[in-house]
Amino acid sequence: MLDEKRNKSVYLSSAYLAPVEYYAKLLAYDTVVVEQYDHYMKQTYRNRCTIAAPDGPLALTVPIVKPDTPKAFMKDIRISDHGNWRHLHWNALESSYNHTPFFEYYKDDLRPFYERKYEFLMDFNDALCRLVCSLIDMNPDMHRSTGYKTEFSSDEADFRERIHPKKDFRTEDPCFHAKPYYQVFQDRLGFLPNLSIVDLLFNMGPESVLVLQASETKTTYKHTLS
Repeated sequence: MLDEKRNKSVYLSSAYLAPVEYYAKLLAYDTVVVEQYDHYMKQTYRNRCTIAAPDGPLALTVPIVKPDTPKAFMKDIRISDHGNWRHLHWNALESSYNHTPFFEYYKDDLRPFYERKYEFLMDFNDALCRLVCSLIDMNPDMHRSTGYKTEFSSDEADFRERIHPKKDFRTEDPCFHAKPYYQVFQDRLGFLPNLSIVDLLFNMGPESVLVLQASETKTTYKHTLS
């Protein structure tokens, strides 16, 4: 079944293992433009993700090399080796998701990202995003921006600063409704909405795409899944 979408293009920031909301946008729009000419900002999803640890939500942050200028473009941000973060992040993912239904199935795909050194944060984020999309059986038409855009047509949606760890998705994004799914610590933590996409992937595996589709309730899909 083929439907026309309400918006054809979406603009997003680069993000490290972005939240479920972000991947719902990748599925819902014809074209995705990932911004590379925005100014890097701390405490955003650009270098941070949130996972479900045994004691509750846990933020994992990729350290960066301090930019030469306070208004450095995202495309120029380099990853730091400070603090043995790759080892810490992988240990956190393993301890949090080792008992999920699909961690064993996907871990060998993800582990190399915590063994290989990427110079630029945007390249690291992009490679991880494309891997996750392939594991979920998504193939978004993704491009990097060629300049910073400030005006948008009715066919375009700008979520570059709206998908943000310090903003409530319930007010920022009325089209996104976090559809509950099985989470391994749900009995004691309750359902934690809009965590990193790896939480959905490790808990739901191939059914992740169905959760993403159901979460973007006010947007029709080019490819409606049965």
